[in-house]
Amino acid sequence: MAEEKPQASSRFLFPFKPYSIQEEFMTALYNVLEAGKIGIFESPTGTGKSLSLICGALTWLRDFEEKKKLEAAQLLEDRVPLQGQSQDLQNSSGVGSKESVAKASGGELDWITEFVQKKAERDLVDKLKDDELKRKKREERLEQTRNNVQLKYALKRKRDDDDTERLIQMSSEVMNPEQASSTESLDKEDESFILADYESDDEKKPKDSGLSDEDDLEEEHVTKIYYCSRTHSQLAQFIHEVQKSPFGKEIRLVSLGSRQSMCVNDEVRRLRSVQLINDQCLEMQKNKRTDRKGNGDEEETPKRKRKSRVTCPFYSHEQMQLLRDEVLVEVKDIEQLVSLGKEMKACPYYASRYAIPPAQLVVMPYQTLLHSSTRRASGIKLKGQVVVVDEAHNLIDTITGIHSYQVTGSQLCCAHSQLSQYMERYRSRLKAKNMMYIKQILYILVNLLQVLGGKVGQNPNTQKIFQGGTELQSINDFLFRAQFDNINLFKVQRYYVKSMLSRKLFGFVEKYQVSASKPNDMQNQKVSKTAGLENFLQTINEKSSGQVTPHDQGEALEKEQPVMASPMMHIEGFLFALTNTNKDGRVVVQRQGTVSQSSLKFLLLNPAVHFAEVVKECRAVVIAGGTMQPVADFKDQLLLASGVSEDRLAEFSCGHVIPPENILPIILCSGPSGHQLEFTYQKRDKPQLLDECGRVLVNLCKVVPGGIVCFFPSYEYEKHAYTHWEKTGLVAQLEAKKKIFQEPKKAGQVEQVLSEYSRCIQHSSGSPGLVTGALLFSVVGGKMSEGINFSDDLGRCVVMVGMPFPNTNSPELQEKMAYLDRIMKKTDGKSPGKVLVENICMKAVNQSIGRVIRHREDYATIVLLDHRYTRPSILSKLPTWIRGRTQTEATFGPALGAIGKFFSSRKSCEDAK
Repeated sequence: MAEEKPQASSRFLFPFKPYSIQEEFMTALYNVLEAGKIGIFESPTGTGKSLSLICGALTWLRDFEEKKKLEAAQLLEDRVPLQGQSQDLQNSSGVGSKESVAKASGGELDWITEFVQKKAERDLVDKLKDDELKRKKREERLEQTRNNVQLKYALKRKRDDDDTERLIQMSSEVMNPEQASSTESLDKEDESFILADYESDDEKKPKDSGLSDEDDLEEEHVTKIYYCSRTHSQLAQFIHEVQKSPFGKEIRLVSLGSRQSMCVNDEVRRLRSVQLINDQCLEMQKNKRTDRKGNGDEEETPKRKRKSRVTCPFYSHEQMQLLRDEVLVEVKDIEQLVSLGKEMKACPYYASRYAIPPAQLVVMPYQTLLHSSTRRASGIKLKGQVVVVDEAHNLIDTITGIHSYQVTGSQLCCAHSQLSQYMERYRSRLKAKNMMYIKQILYILVNLLQVLGGKVGQNPNTQKIFQGGTELQSINDFLFRAQFDNINLFKVQRYYVKSMLSRKLFGFVEKYQVSASKPNDMQNQKVSKTAGLENFLQTINEKSSGQVTPHDQGEALEKEQPVMASPMMHIEGFLFALTNTNKDGRVVVQRQGTVSQSSLKFLLLNPAVHFAEVVKECRAVVIAGGTMQPVADFKDQLLLASGVSEDRLAEFSCGHVIPPENILPIILCSGPSGHQLEFTYQKRDKPQLLDECGRVLVNLCKVVPGGIVCFFPSYEYEKHAYTHWEKTGLVAQLEAKKKIFQEPKKAGQVEQVLSEYSRCIQHSSGSPGLVTGALLFSVVGGKMSEGINFSDDLGRCVVMVGMPFPNTNSPELQEKMAYLDRIMKKTDGKSPGKVLVENICMKAVNQSIGRVIRHREDYATIVLLDHRYTRPSILSKLPTWIRGRTQTEATFGPALGAIGKFFSSRKSCEDAK
């Protein structure tokens, strides 16, 4: 039977009547998921991409689950008599009749085959029954969570009792600090820093990961959709869209985040770095498990009670189970989950991870999904599931960045010093195997420093580098040059992971840095305990209001200086990267100034090697974005290189919801005086070209209402052009019509500039005068080229000055180009390396010019200032909805006339409304 394709209008649940392009998007998405394909979806911002993704994907999931239930029911019904038949067959076979024995060998094999088939059928039926039982139990539990208000009140009373007990315990500790501390020795405090015995390099069952005691929380994973995006704000926006959708009441959704964003223990959240938060969390879990194990030993009880002071009160199995169920019965974003965690006295970080198996939609940042070790640690299983990667225009760069590591000479010196001190302090406590690996790592650090021209035991800031420069080496050549090619880095990697060396060293360094700066430890401990009690009392008092007050904590975090992660952690990542195959990466050796300024960097050349696991395990993968052009990069570098066959790939690109008359893209080949516009690196600084560019902007300011956003290739070129125009008086001409704003380099100042820019435009539209709006000078790849919406009057015109080609003299880019030239064929006579450079440029252009059309009623003009945009290879890389409407103007006059006419007609339409 031919596969029946869904009718969008009748099958898809949508909160309102969808546009035709939204119906097409959902239908294409449904078919990709049903067929188990890899889809590349492009839907411009303003076309309702998020809602289309939600409704299309969740409609498929709903249908898939219904079909699975029907098939299971049918199979159970059909297989009941067969079970009896197969049992009879076994009984008759077990008797061993003479006829059976006398059968030829072929007949005997037939009997065995039939037996195996029947056994497989029985196993399948048993599994289906088990799955159905689990599903019913889960639904009953969640329904009870929805409706059983009395249970919630009972649990709340229990939490209040637990709080009272904890308060009494803390009070006794504060009142008797000497008694509590007298039995604690320095050795006991250092216990957590000492490496556990490491007796064998053989693979063993992984040690306790923090989840081992929660077997009762683990469930079998149902079919689900993993959704990931770049930022937490984008994820929050997506969750809010789900809440508003027709699926908002029934979908089981869980949002994943870091401990830093989800921890509700104020004592832990006050720590200065992500790593400290992670370490303290894991240490508290270990202490809690130790407490439970020691409860049966009467002699150990006093010690266990003392250790329980550093356990986390939110790490309670019962409460985390309840929070998990609360997460599943109603869609919540991270902020809502954290608020509920505080209220229920349960850890949102672990509750969200326990909710993954029964969840239907799991929302997370890029790194959680794309980094294999993070994915495994989070409990994410991709086998047979669906992955949706949104805002994926920079997916290749993201994967490359996640798996590229850099270490400086300063970090190498620091790590060597720290590890040497660690080894000396605990030498008598470390077993031979630990000592062997520590010495091996120290040897590696010495040799890495020698590659940079430095020595251990000396200040890296004062060690001068006399022969600077940048080199690129293959992994094998680098290991040979660093003289540790005879060391098995896979064993070193395994040792790092199992011994948790970096984490132990980080805790050791943090403790003794604090002790050095605060010698009066005892007094500090007393103050700390009193402060902890006061905070706890405050929490009890605030609880009655039911309010969560993260403001004070956020304020404190703002005042803190960022803490650099452990140098050893950077080095651990770098050494792990050196275990990649020789062809997939390069090592960049950069020497400059001093040893501390010099660095080693692992550059990943083949991102497909890390994405291959995702596409091979998943049922289907959807890569979506507002601007995915040029698509060739995704296909060639990521998907085909991951082993995906051409017939498994599907592409979908939809137009925009705006009518054709609402956009006017123009390629401008020359300026008002007839000077050709060609902003190549060799020509762009010429005064004549800068003057011509300035005159173009002056004329546009006269005919374009509201705001104009002008993108330059770099901050340096924007500054150079502005300085030149100030000298020639062009800035004064521009300011006669538009107030000028410049994009700041500091991220913290962006919001202020945007607010002032917006206020200026609103003021100009409200009180007509000589100044008709504002002109914003921005930078391609800067803070305003992605994620900022210049809708309506904020962006009636976007100007792209030149073509933002990357620096082809960069050793890293040259190596990437050479790598692609080796593994890929030419395209239309162009080498893959040159195509890569063009694609990098046009991706940046497409992201920038897409800032101005944000909804159906919006309108704007796009002006591309460079005749090279007319080249077919360049023009073809513009988004489809822009490319089809683009006009090419050889001279300036007709272009300015078309722009003036465009805005006149838009104004007439607005007046008519």
